[in-house]
Amino acid sequence: METPWHLVFMALLYILAGILHFAIPVMYERIVPPWIPKKRAVVYLTGILEIAFGVALFFPALRSTGLYGIIVLLLLFLPAHTYMVRDKTAGMGIPIWILYLRIPFQGLLIYWAFIYL
Repeated sequence: METPWHLVFMALLYILAGILHFAIPVMYERIVPPWIPKKRAVVYLTGILEIAFGVALFFPALRSTGLYGIIVLLLLFLPAHTYMVRDKTAGMGIPIWILYLRIPFQGLLIYWAFIYL
């Protein structure tokens, strides 16, 4: 069975997002809440996981693992999104209304992954 274009698009988005963790780690470190230690290691680890789960979507035998992994990551990223709303430096000058919209958008991304399970 051929992989639908929208699943390929999802996979490429997560692979690109994971690569960006290595290309601009300082930006990602800025949004890691202060109570999480070893920010650079966390940024790299989540980048590796995003790439791995994105790649897994291309393989039917690994697809559900990749989708569950993406869902878990999106849930784990919620503290970063709420931290961006509360802290101006973490918010990076992004308008507050966009930062607030990102929180329910996570729910849409979770739903998008869930529909392929």
